[in-house]
Amino acid sequence: MTNNEELNTPFDLRIQQRNGKKTLTTFQGLPKKYDHKKLLKAFKKEFACNGTLVDDDELGEVLQLSGDQRLKIAEFLVNEHIAKRTDIKIHGF
Repeated sequence: MTNNEELNTPFDLRIQQRNGKKTLTTFQGLPKKYDHKKLLKAFKKEFACNGTLVDDDELGEVLQLSGDQRLKIAEFLVNEHIAKRTDIKIHGF
């Protein structure tokens, strides 16, 4: 994967309402060169939340985290130089 392809990859952060006040954050668009399990483990430890890795036929591997973690994930990706702020799209509410 070239640097140009990485820059064109959008990172999508979405929130889904579950029941009552409970929400679920989904993160997709992470290139395969990154270890999804390792990143999920870092997110769970850093944000003190639960999470899982879901394999979707259309979207590929999607990270799901409990609670509204959209801004925290975006900040983490920028601080770790995984993505630029302009490449991250935050959806929902």
